[in-house]
Amino acid sequence: MSTLTAKAVTNAQKDTLTSAKSSLWSQSLRRIHKNRLAVSCFWFIVFMFAACFIGPLFSPYADNKINTTIMNTAPSFSHWLGTDMLGRDVLTRLLQAGRISLTVGIASMVLSVIIGFVLGALAGYYRGIVDQIIMRFADLLLTVPGLPILFIAGALLSDWKVPTEYRLYVVMIMLSFIGWPGLARLVRGQLLSLREREFMQATIVLGLRDRRKLFHHLLPNIVPLLIVIATINVGGAILLESILSFFGLGVMPPTATWGNMIDSANNLMDFEKRPWLWIPPGMAIFLTVIAINLFGDGLRDALDPKQK
Repeated sequence: MSTLTAKAVTNAQKDTLTSAKSSLWSQSLRRIHKNRLAVSCFWFIVFMFAACFIGPLFSPYADNKINTTIMNTAPSFSHWLGTDMLGRDVLTRLLQAGRISLTVGIASMVLSVIIGFVLGALAGYYRGIVDQIIMRFADLLLTVPGLPILFIAGALLSDWKVPTEYRLYVVMIMLSFIGWPGLARLVRGQLLSLREREFMQATIVLGLRDRRKLFHHLLPNIVPLLIVIATINVGGAILLESILSFFGLGVMPPTATWGNMIDSANNLMDFEKRPWLWIPPGMAIFLTVIAINLFGDGLRDALDPKQK
């Protein structure tokens, strides 16, 4: 009888824990639904992804053939955003450039989150010499502004004549390299706080393995933090990639990005007479980054109980 009672109590505890988790996420979902600005930004982001990844498939100008007879023509029914200096459709290239910019933003965010979480978790959980080595290296990176590092790395890529098809991947790695230190410090701080809680003391008494402590007890408690930071980091990565490409140090033509599309309109004649060459990519960068940041703020308000 006592064994059956113990099993019943255990099952009841599991059901209570499951319902508590579901209610927490459902409450967060209801809170973010009430934030109309965050919801609007979310649907705008979905629209941008759909337009950039699906839109060019239906464009008759997706092959980007050079047509010198229609160079630098103004927007028309045939070319809604006009053509560039080589007679290519600006709208199609804008959507194709969005694929690259959004891919770079997401990929670099994923890499920086993985690296930042792993190193921050190791530093916060094991402390001691491991903490000192990881955090001193992170402090060293944080003391140097990220943009100069990216400029130096981009100049080296140009000097070493790295092929265009590989520069995209190198840019992702560079952006993740400068993005992980701040995230690692935040994860470390959260873990230092969580490991002193009662539930973590209970895992020590039960003799659980370190892997189970990290991934089954500590990680679920910092998931909201990771989601918010990851969302905001996407916007920052898109902006940094655009800056690099604008200065000719990131992804190079003929591969289109929003940054190098603006860089192609680099003379006074284009700036004054052909605004369709630089305004669309500039507005795409501005609206996408603003929408991602506002959506990230909405996620923070919804997932962080301290914001209530």
